[in-house]
Amino acid sequence: MFLEFLGLETKPSYHENDLESAIISHIADFLLEMGKGFSFVARQKRIMLEDDEFFIDLVFYNRLLRCFLIIELKTGKISHQDLGQLQMYVNYYDRIEKLPEENPTIGILLCTNKNDTVVKMTLPENNKTILSSEYQLYLPTSEELAKKVDEAKKSAHNTSLMQ
Repeated sequence: MFLEFLGLETKPSYHENDLESAIISHIADFLLEMGKGFSFVARQKRIMLEDDEFFIDLVFYNRLLRCFLIIELKTGKISHQDLGQLQMYVNYYDRIEKLPEENPTIGILLCTNKNDTVVKMTLPENNKTILSSEYQLYLPTSEELAKKVDEAKKSAHNTSLMQ
């Protein structure tokens, strides 16, 4: 996902709150980037579990899918704790907020650096409701794109040699 429309200045790192505020300021553009049928529900949705307080970054509803969509934003590398936190939020929405006729809640963890093996080992094999994706604030330069294409070609060539 490319979030260039947020207009954030280029700097080495951001706080999650900076990214969240920029998304809220450009909510129409963000919804268009997500696809059809999305509506905004909440930002920093507070939930209480006994005496513990938690805040869900962003909550949307998709009328076409007929389900809630929870987005957690991370400005660093994905961790198993991040996935566990998102799973807890999805469980909360499925057990407390969702109506019986609605589909299961979907959770998306947006991060700057995704470790596919951590995702695979943390989530159950039959997982269909927790997704993770990398985001970039700006489109890569043509040189960066060419480098990535070359790396993908080399990887594909090495894979075909191994088979």
